[in-house]
Amino acid sequence: MLDYPVILSPDGDTVLVTFPDVPEAITFGATEEEALRHAVDALETALSFYVDERKPLPVASVAHDLPTVRPCALECIKLEIYQEMLNQGIRKAELARRLGWKGPQVDRLFDLEHASKFNQLEAAAKALGKHIEVTLA
Repeated sequence: MLDYPVILSPDGDTVLVTFPDVPEAITFGATEEEALRHAVDALETALSFYVDERKPLPVASVAHDLPTVRPCALECIKLEIYQEMLNQGIRKAELARRLGWKGPQVDRLFDLEHASKFNQLEAAAKALGKHIEVTLA
């Protein structure tokens, strides 16, 4: 779900990266490799705006001819839990109640810059009737 296609475009001496599905994410690099590394940070930053504004995450389109970028694994889990919470119509206060947490703890759970503990993410998923599966590919 969180593999977003990117468009790499020459832009003078740099490579510009844009995301068709996440227009807020724009970055560049001296090479394609560097641009793609920067793209992860740009994507995470842009998706954090959606979380801050309580908006649904953009759906990643399938573009077989384009490279894709995804947030790091921890952020992917946080974003999937966030989207599931929205899908179920559950607010942060209700999730906090189900978990027996205070509001700031739930806020940190969805802060993409906060290094949440995996057991906290598992508890949040369980509170939503879900579980986390990890695959090493």
